[in-house]
Amino acid sequence: MGEDHGPGHASLTSSTRSVERWGWYSMLVNVVLIAVNGFVAHASGSLAVGAELLHNGVDLLTALAVLVGLKLATRKSVRFPYGLYKLENLVAVGLAVMTFITGYEIARKAINGVLSLPVVTPASLGGIAIAWIVPLVFSHFELRVGRAANSPALIADAKEYRAHVFTTGAAFAALVGSWAGISIDRIAALVVVVAIAKTGWELLLDGMRVLLDASLDAETLLKIRSIIVSDPAVVSVNWVTGRNAGRFRFVEAEVVLRVKALAQADAVVRRLSATIRREVPYIERVLIHASPKEQTHLRCAFPLSDRAGTVSPVFGEAPYFALVAVRLADQALDMQQVLPNPYRAVDRAKGIRVAEWLVAQKVDRVLVAEGETLEGKGPVYVFGEAGVEILATSAATLSEALQECMR
Repeated sequence: MGEDHGPGHASLTSSTRSVERWGWYSMLVNVVLIAVNGFVAHASGSLAVGAELLHNGVDLLTALAVLVGLKLATRKSVRFPYGLYKLENLVAVGLAVMTFITGYEIARKAINGVLSLPVVTPASLGGIAIAWIVPLVFSHFELRVGRAANSPALIADAKEYRAHVFTTGAAFAALVGSWAGISIDRIAALVVVVAIAKTGWELLLDGMRVLLDASLDAETLLKIRSIIVSDPAVVSVNWVTGRNAGRFRFVEAEVVLRVKALAQADAVVRRLSATIRREVPYIERVLIHASPKEQTHLRCAFPLSDRAGTVSPVFGEAPYFALVAVRLADQALDMQQVLPNPYRAVDRAKGIRVAEWLVAQKVDRVLVAEGETLEGKGPVYVFGEAGVEILATSAATLSEALQECMR
């Protein structure tokens, strides 16, 4: 019972289009950076700038892979009924692998290659400055969009541009050093390698975590649990779990319900799914296993006119309510308490508020005086949603009403 794909796909489709558009922007930025760094590398002969050019070339290929992954991620088929969402995470892992390869190539040339002092001109310094500014600005906006869309591919791409800010800065320092007659090109290239390796490792960990079906973060799971527990028909939550697939989330839970009828239980599950979707972003699927409450005790509530136990002829304006728990196995009284009505003095929706308060006390039955007509009023709907029975009683005292409640 309770699998729901929900109505959120319109907004998710809009989000996907936005992510795809930024994938195209990333490709365009990489083309610009390749052109600029290619010019500077050719003009200067700098290994550090050449390494950055190779870095940009790899990023162009991975940006293309990101775009393909985004195009395919939301497609479903008979063979892939849960969609291809994890393609985005595969892309992130692929980006990490390509980053490691880039780092290896740069390190090999820096350590074993024969280097000469780069030729530095104002044009090459201006070009490398442009190559530093472009990824700095673009990564800021792409990371913001990626986090808003919960897209691991865009977040990974933005982090890679952040690495470019650092590595291009190292290449710029190498050119300035060469202009001053100091050869630091080899050192700058190795600095690029360290930055690339760090970025690649972070991307690999993030991607593999999702591919191996690691759980949703504790904060999200706690929020989902609190949403479920707050529903009046829910007696308890046995467990809540979930996982990521791409930027989407899959949630599963097992709950115990007060309601017994299948139609009522289905309505509760749909209500829970809708609330989870509304409160938690990027939920693709909610699967709730529901079972009826195992009845060991019967909790009854009675409106009272006084603490002595006189049954009140009214419901919402009753001064007190008695809450009683009876053990079904032997009809023994486990708990009895008389509480003041916390909503007696309110002006509006008094009966509804009292009903919601009693539901929060986890009562199973509510007895009201025969003369009190609740039919068609708010409390009936509140109790109905929570699976609480309403019984009319002619009893004058609490002890008499208790006998009727246990029948």
